[in-house]
Amino acid sequence: MNYRNLGSHGLKVSEIALGSWVTDLSGTEAERIALGTVNSAFDLGVNFFDCADAYSGGAAERFLGRALKEHGRNEYVLSSKVFFPMGRGANDWGLSRKHITEQLEKSLKNFGLDYLDLYFCHRFDPTTPIEETVETMSDLVKAGKILYWGVSEWSPVQLTEAIHLAKENGLRGPAVVQPQYNMTDRYIENEIIGICEKYGLGITPFSPLAQGLLTGKYRKGQPLPEGSRATWQADKQINRLLTGENLDKVERLLGVAQDLGLPLSVLALAWILRQKQVSSVITGASKPAQLEANAAASGIELPAEALAEIEDILDWKPFVRRVG
Repeated sequence: MNYRNLGSHGLKVSEIALGSWVTDLSGTEAERIALGTVNSAFDLGVNFFDCADAYSGGAAERFLGRALKEHGRNEYVLSSKVFFPMGRGANDWGLSRKHITEQLEKSLKNFGLDYLDLYFCHRFDPTTPIEETVETMSDLVKAGKILYWGVSEWSPVQLTEAIHLAKENGLRGPAVVQPQYNMTDRYIENEIIGICEKYGLGITPFSPLAQGLLTGKYRKGQPLPEGSRATWQADKQINRLLTGENLDKVERLLGVAQDLGLPLSVLALAWILRQKQVSSVITGASKPAQLEANAAASGIELPAEALAEIEDILDWKPFVRRVG
């Protein structure tokens, strides 16, 4: 496993991270397998674990807290997030000082810890002044409750405003961004990556395999694999990705992967890691074998010829508006 700095900061994270958004598994065979996956992560050199308060209403944090108790606090980097509703009250959501402060305490209790390494604003809150959010996150860093803070799925304007507010007021600014990024969704290449490079922020993308599309298990003209996400996912995110155009691209990408002797999933992860501003890629795994397969992407440098072929297949055009 290779490690990268979190942007311009000293914190080092594994190139492959393990995300946890499990349901309540207490006392089940599924919990035993999930615990085995976390332990396997350490064996593979994974040191970064990502979670959120909203995942399964706190059950994911409690599970991960139990799993990590078997390991020294110095052995791992742990993140969680705040924004989504955690109750029915008017202040049980968002990025107000009240909600952030109260929810962090609940997350720390769920994990059984005194501090988090990373704490993300899960989304932007248009009902709270951004000054309040930035100041609150900075105060939590100064108090030792979190070591670094970041944002997930903020626009370039929102991110830049947060950075400048912090600089102008002597506050701790964001250190990391967690956007969606994969071969089918490259919006961060328009502006976000450049902003992060300029101001020294790390990037830890989620959904790197596009809900499973980039694993190669969904094939054109073939039935959905039994038990796959496309057969049960409530919001149908993967189903909306299973277009004829995307499946045609998958077939061509499978050819590139085969020529390189790689699974398509490893090709997709290594492709993301080609971006030097990416610190770690957050992957999901329901069993140790899946995590082991993902971890194989660390350290792989794709040949220039393969990268050029991938660009031809993806046919992505960055947003450019020329004036004059």
